[in-house]
Order: sequence, then C-alpha cells, then structure tokens
Amino acid sequence: MTGEIIVGIEHKGERLDKFCLANFENLSRAYIKNLIESGAILVNGKIVKAGFELKSGMKIEYKIDEPKQLDAKAEDVEFDIVFENENLLVVNKPQGLVVHPCLSTKSGTLVNGLLARVKDLSGINGVLRPGIVHRLDKNTSGLMLVAKNDIAHVSLAKQIAEKTCVRKYLALLEGNLKHEEGEIVTQIGRNPKDRKKMAVLQQGGRKAITTYKVVKRFQRYCLVEFTLKTGRTHQIRVHASHLGHPVVGDDLYGKGEKKLNGQLLHSYYIEFDEPVSGERLSFEIFLPGYFQNFVDKLI
Repeated sequence: MTGEIIVGIEHKGERLDKFCLANFENLSRAYIKNLIESGAILVNGKIVKAGFELKSGMKIEYKIDEPKQLDAKAEDVEFDIVFENENLLVVNKPQGLVVHPCLSTKSGTLVNGLLARVKDLSGINGVLRPGIVHRLDKNTSGLMLVAKNDIAHVSLAKQIAEKTCVRKYLALLEGNLKHEEGEIVTQIGRNPKDRKKMAVLQQGGRKAITTYKVVKRFQRYCLVEFTLKTGRTHQIRVHASHLGHPVVGDDLYGKGEKKLNGQLLHSYYIEFDEPVSGERLSFEIFLPGYFQNFVDKLI
C-alpha cells in the first residue's frame, strides 16, 4: 500500500503519529511508530520522529507492506516459562539461545519455541518477532517479557520506555570497581571502526543510563548488580567495558574466557504493571548453574 496525503489546515499542529492513526484505522499506534522510525512514512521526503508537529500543506508519503504470513516456524526449543496469564509471559531465556530469527540464525530461536508452546502472540514487531517486547543478547541469560496481544505489548513497551518497568541484572566483572555504587550516563551508538560492536560515543548515538551496585568483591573480580534505565543494544556490556572492567566471558568487549560459552550476565529480576489489571508484579530467579559454579570457585 503506497500513496501520499497532504496535510490540511485543520490538522496544523497535530502529531504525526496521531494523524496517521486516524488515517490508517487498521494499524496500531506502536506499529505506526515503527513505520515512521523505519522511514516507511515520510514527511516532505524526510524521516522524522513520531511526535513531529505537522504544518498545513506538508506532504506525507507512505509505503506500507501488506500483512505477511508468519515466516517463523514452531519448533521444540528448551526454555522455562516462569509466569503466564492471558496477556503475557515471563520466560527464563538460557544462555546461547537467540531471541528471534535473523539472517545468521533462521531457526531454533526463542520465537520458534514460543510458537510451539503459546497459542497467541502480539504482532506489533512483525512476522519474525511475534510477542517480543525487549531482547536479551544470545549469551545473556534470564528473565524476559513476552506479550500475547497488542494491548499488552503497547503497555509493556511503554513501561520500559518510561522507566516504570524495573530490570535488574547480575554480572561478574574483571577486576574491582573503584566505587561501591554509581550511575553511568553516556551516548551509545554503532562503533565506527567495527560495525559488529557498539561503543560509547562523544557525538551522536543515543543516551544510555545504567546504575550499578557492587554485591561482592573477590581478589580479581567483583559481582555487580546493574539496573537498566534505558535499553540500548549491549548496554551493560558496553558500560562495563567503558569503566575498564568488562563482563567476564565477554569476547566482544573483553578478553573472553575459554571455560565459558559467553558473558556472565544474567537478567535476574523484573518488575512491572500487569497491562490490563494494573497489578504490580515482580519476579526473581537464581543464577544459572555455570555462573554460580564460577563464582563459588572464587570464594
């Protein structure tokens, strides 16, 4: 579906996403926002933000693909469901499991497993990421939220964006942090020298905020609790490396660890409002065995 719309005088000062919501009745606000950010909806030929204020006479061009059949196939994939109701799931993603299909991993992902075990999943994130509200890196383990319908998806995504959803991680870091606790505020963007990596940038990128608290110190390591205030790609891993103390086992931002299959980073706690009832829910899980065993040997 392609076309263009000229903004009338009666819509002067209106937000772009609100304008589009009225003109594309079958699309959700979250989906429209994704279309705007991806450049599928342009204003005077330019990509703008969802909250862009319209002026009379502006030309809105759109190119919206017709809905596709779900490409990801249901598969038997091992992961634990910690909680489930009619609106959402809280799952425990194991280390090594990719969240959704991509060019390098087309099957055997968490999404493939969800399709085999859950009847309904939200469709806001498209045919390859049904239900996925936020992600964990392949080698990061722990709690993740999955939406079963679009109402839940929008609510959970909003809570993450507005920082009312609390997400806490435990990580074992190389060496010892200077301070017992603190806040890291930087800009994070694609590393200009290595596109596979993210980096702290002096200019450009997106604001990233992480708070930390040392849980236990060892001779050559420290166990640290991190709380995400924003959700940038590889945020904790990049911030830990930026402090000079990369996550143990991180072969992208640190030196890696031969005895491990990836970084010792675990999403152990999550707290949020149930999208429909508004009930405050919280979940906490133990460290996975390989992580706990590594820590036990340090004592």
